[in-house]
Order: sequence, then structure tokens, then C-alpha cells
Amino acid sequence: MKAFLILEDGTTFTGTSIGSTKEVISEIVFNTSMTGYLEVLTDPSYAGQAVVMTYPLIGNYGICHADMESIEPWPDGFIVRELSRMPSNFRSEDTIQHFLEEHDIPGIAGIDTRALTKILREKGTMNGMITTREDYNLEEILPKLKEYTTGNVVEKVTCAQKSVLPGEGKKVALMDFGAKNNIAKSLNERGCQVTVYPAGTKAEEIIADAPDGIMLSNGPGDPKVCTEIIQEIKKLYDTEIPIFAICLGHQLMALATGGDTHKMKYGHRGGNHPVKDLETNRVYISSQNHGYVVDMDKMDSSVAEASFVNVNDGTVEGLRYKNKNIFTVQFHPEACPGPQDSAFLFDRFMKMMEVTE
Repeated sequence: MKAFLILEDGTTFTGTSIGSTKEVISEIVFNTSMTGYLEVLTDPSYAGQAVVMTYPLIGNYGICHADMESIEPWPDGFIVRELSRMPSNFRSEDTIQHFLEEHDIPGIAGIDTRALTKILREKGTMNGMITTREDYNLEEILPKLKEYTTGNVVEKVTCAQKSVLPGEGKKVALMDFGAKNNIAKSLNERGCQVTVYPAGTKAEEIIADAPDGIMLSNGPGDPKVCTEIIQEIKKLYDTEIPIFAICLGHQLMALATGGDTHKMKYGHRGGNHPVKDLETNRVYISSQNHGYVVDMDKMDSSVAEASFVNVNDGTVEGLRYKNKNIFTVQFHPEACPGPQDSAFLFDRFMKMMEVTE
């Protein structure tokens, strides 16, 4: 069956329908990872977006459910050059085609993803529609594409209730704004008892549970939409509890302390982004997935200073908060998919909690 990808500038790609045949409007973003498509599909940070995989062959090692970063996939759509329908991998339990069908995610294969990615790089992230209707009307569709916004998708992806991952060591409160499984796992492997809280949890409840440290997770969407969450994070900032924040959590902490964020032209999404540690001048390769960034020039220098920057474009990749046991990063030290260069940041968080005993 034919499928069409229509961008808000009128550009149209024709390919083959994969997964669900439902029609969807979404923000179109690209990911440069060569592997890890299942982790990408199950990363809650992609809620409200349709993902273009730049690597030309996707699905060749099938689906292994143990690799999922959440209990279900989150993107609105999936766009690939070639979909492998016959996976070859001893761990494979399913095909990606069936996985997309099962979770009602529409997609399109057989289009020039290199040309599509070049358009998104040159013109910036755009909204688009995936449809199987051959009688589509551009005059009707384009206004709808321009009107689309992702909205408050954190509410969609956060957990429904508090849960505990047992451990004999430090007690960590993990705020779930769309947390990937490997964040809690990385802490649990270090002996931590991890309590996962829904995004709307009040700061008073978390403080009352007396955690040794607080983790602010990754998540989807525009951080400025999360106004109530930002207010609660400010209350957590005002305590002496050590805090480590990743991706959206990093942006929300900046907003809670008087900083600002803005939308990037096309964002950082992939497993090969170099970040420089400003303290050591060492460069790490990182996994990233974000379309917004903290404005360092609007950050009060008496509150925080940059700790990491992106080697490619100079954007802020981390903040160190002054006179506080708080540090935040824009990239993903828990990786999955991606390199594990920066996993040491979890160890830094562990030492921070030990010092405050």
C-alpha cells in the first residue's frame, strides 16, 4: 500500500505504508543512530513526534522486548529508507513491522530519508502528515500542519502512581517526566533504592520521604509548558538534597532558577554527539535526544555555570549550580542506545549523596 509524507512547506514524499494505516499529524524529527531503533521507539521523549531514522536499513535484528526503554513505544510515526522484514538475530522475538502494527504506529518506508533529513536541517524541524489517502488535498492539509503543537506531552508519558525499585543503599527519588528505564537501572545497579514519582507529585511529598538524592528525568516537549512542575522543582532546589537532572530535567531546573530555553533549529538526536567537559577539557561521545536548549546568556552567573558544551555547535550541555549539590546535563549518561562514555556521572551523583550524610 502506498503512503505519503507531507511536510508543512508542501514537500511530499511517496513510499510504502508500514505499521498502522491510520493518518497522523506530528512534528517530524530525525535520529542519526546506526543501531538502537527499539530504544528510540520506546523513549518517551519522542511523544508528539514522528521519527526519521537516517541509517538506511532498520529492523534487521528484529525486536527484543528486554531492550525496551519503557513499557510501550511513544512516537506518532516512524519513517525509514528500508525496512527489513526478515530479521536475523538469535535474540529477536518479533519483527518491527508487527511491533508497529501491534502498537498502532503508522510509518512509511522506501523514501529518500537523506533528502528528507537535508530539508529538516536546512529549513528546521517541521510538522508533517503520514497518510495512505491517495486523494489527499494539500490546501486542506497544510493549514492543519501549521496549527499542530505537541502540547503538554509530559502528562501523557509519566507514570500513574509511585513505585519502588528495591535497593540496600541510598534512597533516590526519581521524578518521571518520561524517564527511560535505564536511568532507574543505572541507579539500582549502584545499590540505590529508587522511588519513581509521577511528574505532578508535589515537592512536599518528596521531601517528606527523606530521599538521599533526587533525579530529574528526561521527557518530551517544550519545557516551558510544564509551569506547575517548574514551581515544584524550585522548592526542591531550595532544599539541601543533592539533585542530578538529565535532558528535560536539566531544562526544567534552569527555568526554575530564573533561566530560559529556546527551540533549536533541528535539535540533537543520535548516539554520536561530542560534548566537552569544561573542567577537564576532555571530550565524551554522548547519546542525545532534545529539541530545546538552555540559554546560557540568560542564566544568572551567580546561580550556575556551564559544565559541558557541545563541540559541534557550542550549545550548553550541562550546568553546575553554585553553592548547591546540584548538577545537570543535556545529554544521556544512561545511553541506550549510545555510548557509555559519560556513565561516570552516576558515580559523581553517588559521591555527592555520600558527602551530604
